[in-house]
Amino acid sequence: MTSTPLRATPADIVTDCGERAAAAAPAMAAATDAQIAAALRGMADLLLAKAPTLATANAADVEAAVDAGMTGALLDRLRLDEARLESMADSLRELAEIGVPPRDVVVEERPDGLRLIERRRPVGVIGANFEARPNVVVDVASQLVKSRNAGVLRTGGAALASATALMADVVGPALDAAGLPADAVTLVGDASRECAVELVRRPGLIGLVILRGSGETTRSLGLEAAKHGVRTLAHADGGGVLYVDRAADPALTATLVSSSVDRLGVCNRLNLLLVDAPQWETVTPILVEMLRDADIHASLPPHAHPLGHEWALDDGHEATVTIAPADGPADAAAIANRETSGLAATIVTADEAAARTFLDTYAGTGAFWNATTRLLDGYKLRRVPETGINVDHVPGPRGPVVFTDLVLRQFVVVPASTAVGRS
Repeated sequence: MTSTPLRATPADIVTDCGERAAAAAPAMAAATDAQIAAALRGMADLLLAKAPTLATANAADVEAAVDAGMTGALLDRLRLDEARLESMADSLRELAEIGVPPRDVVVEERPDGLRLIERRRPVGVIGANFEARPNVVVDVASQLVKSRNAGVLRTGGAALASATALMADVVGPALDAAGLPADAVTLVGDASRECAVELVRRPGLIGLVILRGSGETTRSLGLEAAKHGVRTLAHADGGGVLYVDRAADPALTATLVSSSVDRLGVCNRLNLLLVDAPQWETVTPILVEMLRDADIHASLPPHAHPLGHEWALDDGHEATVTIAPADGPADAAAIANRETSGLAATIVTADEAAARTFLDTYAGTGAFWNATTRLLDGYKLRRVPETGINVDHVPGPRGPVVFTDLVLRQFVVVPASTAVGRS
């Protein structure tokens, strides 16, 4: 008589994924440029070659999401259509061709006959917990591979079938074909909340975890990580700010407003629209009508919510933009600093002095002049996919986090006569 095997616990599942990634980490750290490029190109090729299989898995996710009443903005993030797969493949091919910074840089030839070198080293195993967006599986995996790190990915249940197919048919086979361990990037196959919590409880195995998604969920995971000594790069809140200055060009304002709400379920979309107070009575009706033409509701004073309330995370109310007055560019920047997450803010103006005041006062991650906050994105801003956007007010990578940020700094001291270092 055989006994029924015990079901693996969330702790068991995450530990297994972490241990497999850790076993692959040395090979990733030692990978050649050719192997890394081959793995990325292989992912691009397989995204297109396996499109029918990926479409089937994604259709199952979308159907289940529709049945569960998922909103249109979230469904848009969930879908993997042909155009999105082609765009993902294109970005992977571009990433494969991008050079990496040298591993070793001589900082100083010291007067004591020693040479000080700054060395970039892979982190080892990096965890990532992210929202139900299948494209993020490839974005994060590619950045881990490019930075020569191993990783453990965990996503929400709404995208699990798509994520599983991407890992099984694209990421793993591409790594293997490049002569790298297929387990260098693993996926937690259980979408339970407990697995997300377990991901941030293993400082000896997964010392850094990228957190992105809804604000409350990400913040709670960040607090749990801190209890266990796990460092995080957190992307909890977003919401772009656009300030219409008294010297704003009306045509440019219209262009920036429309281009900033092309997608409503993303963090860098227009969320708070500020208007120079003396222009409030004349400009605000025009902006309200502009938003109405785009099927977006304007939330006007008096507001029944905080000014920085992020509509992208408000299920069923994503098609909303808050409008409020500001007493000039300094006050607009101060409002953005005080009321929002500090993701990104832009000023529309032909007045350079006003623009400089706004840019110098705003302390957030991305400050823009006559440009949409939608540019605060790894691929749009830095030409490579991102793992997330970090808005922390502490030293370290800030803004779109990409492969060049996923390293540790090491100081190496050697005799000045020593030939050391490689690119």
